[in-house]
Amino acid sequence: MSSLSITRVSLIVAVSAAVIAACMSRESETAYARPASASSQGTSAQSTVASKAVLRLVLAPEGSSARYRVREQLMGHDFPNDAVGETKSLTGAIAFDASGKIIRDESKFTLDAGSFVSDQNRRDGFVRNRLLESENYPTITFVPTEIRGVKPPMPKTGTAQIQMLGDLTVHGVTRPTSWNGTVQFNNAGVAGNASTVFTFEDIQLEQPRVPVLLSVADSIKLEINFNLVRQ
Repeated sequence: MSSLSITRVSLIVAVSAAVIAACMSRESETAYARPASASSQGTSAQSTVASKAVLRLVLAPEGSSARYRVREQLMGHDFPNDAVGETKSLTGAIAFDASGKIIRDESKFTLDAGSFVSDQNRRDGFVRNRLLESENYPTITFVPTEIRGVKPPMPKTGTAQIQMLGDLTVHGVTRPTSWNGTVQFNNAGVAGNASTVFTFEDIQLEQPRVPVLLSVADSIKLEINFNLVRQ
């Protein structure tokens, strides 16, 4: 082989080696950078979520309940009375940021629409199956958006009158509601009660019309007793 041919081969080999080395270097840098970037992003996201809520309260396993009240008059009774159905099948939590504002994405209360029990089995079946249609709409939810009457930091003793604003969803219909209530503070969290009133028309439901009912009021009162503990 001539010296010129050897020079050309050597040059080609050298260039090829340089290209391969450069590619390997880039692949190595990329492979190292990807997991580091993903890790840093994950850590950043976790830090954001962790630092967003400075106070989170959840419903304790015991001490919470919800009930409806509707004024009705039954056939054979001289006076009207309140039809009351109650459930203890509810869960939920409420979270606050550093300024005391509710974090909507982390705050929600849910109850089982098919779990209300009153003093009349016939009424319970009507409410569960025909009025609330719990098989199609199994839950009633409340998403709080603002609480008035309490300012951060939350005290560990005492009582307060509060007004709670938020979105209530019943039978697939969501509407803004205002709740009035009382809270008692303690070292573990806060306990209290609140109620709101709305009409059948507000949630697009027809007033019950059954033979045993002489009349039923158009308004529904929804009450909640809550026992919230710090998480």
